[in-house]
Amino acid sequence: MAEKLKVAICWLGACGGCDASIVDLNEVILQVADAVDIVLWPLAMDFKYRSIQQMPDAEIALSILSGSIRNSDHQEMAELLRKKSQVVMAMGACACFGGTPGLANFHSKDDIFNWVYRDAPTVVNPDGNFPQPETVRNGGKLTLPHFFEHVFTLDQAIDVDYYLPGCPPPPELIVNAINAVLAGDLPPKGSTLAPRKALCDTCPRNQRKPNRMEIRSFNRIHEVEADPDACFLAAGIICMGPATRNGCGETCIRINVPCRGCFGPLPGVVGSEPKFLSTLASLLVVERDDEIKEAIDSFDDPVGYLYRFTQPSSILGRRSAKKVTEEGS
Repeated sequence: MAEKLKVAICWLGACGGCDASIVDLNEVILQVADAVDIVLWPLAMDFKYRSIQQMPDAEIALSILSGSIRNSDHQEMAELLRKKSQVVMAMGACACFGGTPGLANFHSKDDIFNWVYRDAPTVVNPDGNFPQPETVRNGGKLTLPHFFEHVFTLDQAIDVDYYLPGCPPPPELIVNAINAVLAGDLPPKGSTLAPRKALCDTCPRNQRKPNRMEIRSFNRIHEVEADPDACFLAAGIICMGPATRNGCGETCIRINVPCRGCFGPLPGVVGSEPKFLSTLASLLVVERDDEIKEAIDSFDDPVGYLYRFTQPSSILGRRSAKKVTEEGS
């Protein structure tokens, strides 16, 4: 009997939702577990770090890594699994693009620590203590991971073979991706294992989109009663569908929530955030200065909309980032 292929699953700087989406495979997860040898999955099984260290290099057929790289522990685990794996797949928006944790890149490490450990209204810290990478108490040494100044995507830390975006990716795409990797039926290295069209192409509201889109002001979804069948942008509600890869199954849109862009930019598009902003500006129907200002002011939190999932991988994020190896040294 042939030896089963080894698979590792690990989340780094993430919420664990991608791992939960693997659990959501339901009975299919039993078929996967029967077909492969899962050597690492902290969500579901106990493991020892040294057991992975002791494995021969490239013994793991597939490592599925979710989450961004925010500290030295994330970096160390990513580098170890890269060394021990034949194929590494970045799973989820955080691993592929930086995800919502990447919005922290608009603040410094000091700003974050001051707020979390000193300034937040619920914090009681009279001595002003902050976490330190190394603390000695009673002759013993306590160590913590080094907190980086920047949130990094997985491929800014290690070489990544394939990408599976989403927050989280839907179960059917996860199954397809795992089967493709294990069967060796794969596109070229660096490919994203998801559809290549824009979300607008499959959006059920697209049929009622006006021939000429005109926006006079922007609205947030909680400020208006959105027509469940009409195009969000036609109502001035910010929707990232035109600038986002499809494959999510329009999950948000089908419950009357506009797209926030978790599947990332379309193939070949660089700088999708400013391009989408330019598109929105072209749809504005305003003439007087006061109308222009009112329209601009109605676009609340543009950074949160445009870079919600993609700041570290964007042009803006790449320019402000150092190499992980430099920061971790």
